[in-house]
Amino acid sequence: MVKHNESRHLDVSSRIALAGHPLHAMMVTFPIALVAATLGGDILYWLTADPFFARVSLWTSGWGFGMGVLAGFAGTAELLAGRGIRRRPESWTHAVAAMMLLATIGTNWGIRLIGAEAAILPWGVVLSLGGLIFVGLAGWQGGKLVFEHQIGIMIGEEGEADREDQAPASRPAGAR
Repeated sequence: MVKHNESRHLDVSSRIALAGHPLHAMMVTFPIALVAATLGGDILYWLTADPFFARVSLWTSGWGFGMGVLAGFAGTAELLAGRGIRRRPESWTHAVAAMMLLATIGTNWGIRLIGAEAAILPWGVVLSLGGLIFVGLAGWQGGKLVFEHQIGIMIGEEGEADREDQAPASRPAGAR
């Protein structure tokens, strides 16, 4: 595991950020949630045969694919911009898992455009489950990058401590 002081020398900070917050990390939450919602809509359609849930799955798969593409652009830019990021094998396995995810959810959305209700059984459910598996794989590798290798985190200057650690102990209520 890379320590904070080691990661400082590997140039692993985020290059594609908004106010210091990595765009890729902010954007991936949307396709993750939408892939799960697509499977939920498929299961509810399967149980109820209500066409509403077929439309829900159509929309969530489409938005999941679109937001995944945007997150993929941000992640690819991040990968190409940072030498320390490119040197990690987990970066590449994360990228491959994310591309497999995009291919799966793109296909899932594509078959639903032809006929939302007819696409759900069996291939819609199979692709939704596959999408969830690839979300797990890509998320696992992405988590390793952040938590084990400190990729994309903000590291303060040498000797700078967390202000909460240095704050004096607070007094109990009513104490003077």
